[in-house]
Amino acid sequence: MDETMQLALPLLQPAQAQKHVTVNEALVRLDGLTHLVLQSVDTATPPNAGDDGESWAVPLGAVNAWDGHGGEVAIWSNGGWVFVQPQTGWRGWIADRHAGAIFDGQGWAEGGVAVSPNRAVSAIRVLEFDHVIAPGATSATAAVVPQYAMVFAVTARVRTAFGGGLTSWDLGVAGAPDRYGSGLGLAQGSWVSGITGQPVTYYADTPLLLTAAGGNFAGGTLRIAVHYYSATPPEV
Repeated sequence: MDETMQLALPLLQPAQAQKHVTVNEALVRLDGLTHLVLQSVDTATPPNAGDDGESWAVPLGAVNAWDGHGGEVAIWSNGGWVFVQPQTGWRGWIADRHAGAIFDGQGWAEGGVAVSPNRAVSAIRVLEFDHVIAPGATSATAAVVPQYAMVFAVTARVRTAFGGGLTSWDLGVAGAPDRYGSGLGLAQGSWVSGITGQPVTYYADTPLLLTAAGGNFAGGTLRIAVHYYSATPPEV
């Protein structure tokens, strides 16, 4: 047996010379995989360098030093790459997406909390974006609540104070303009915690809608987070 079953850590062999090389490689793999943080899951061209222990999930079709290692975890070590095959059920954090993920046997399911044998995924996700408010009585977001998202809450914080003569504002969607809050504050730092009594499922991509009260919007920036559940069907 040359390596361990789960993390593929190299094992010392009887009467082996330069034991420190094997031990150090094992420690690098352990350091890169424990409390796993993946810098990215969709970067196909490897960086020229990294910090020892930094890890990437190698996508299919990766090139250069990652060619032929699709589906593996690449760990930067001592000027080169160490590759490890992840096991079904491993969990990690995707740094460039600010999201947790679970390895389902073929790829990393972002936000996954449960995965079936045929890769049906239950996921809890947060969509965060900044919305710049244009002058007017209402302002619809360019970013949308995704189709089939079951939304539990929409939270937000005012990044730049809202201008204009309005006295407050509401947050919701067309047809339900105050679903996630009404009489909301205008000053920088004001926040919204729009938790609904029952989750609402959106069957089409849906923008959020801000509605001014007592006047019109004249500017401002709002940071919005949509907290939702999504489900994907099993594969054939």
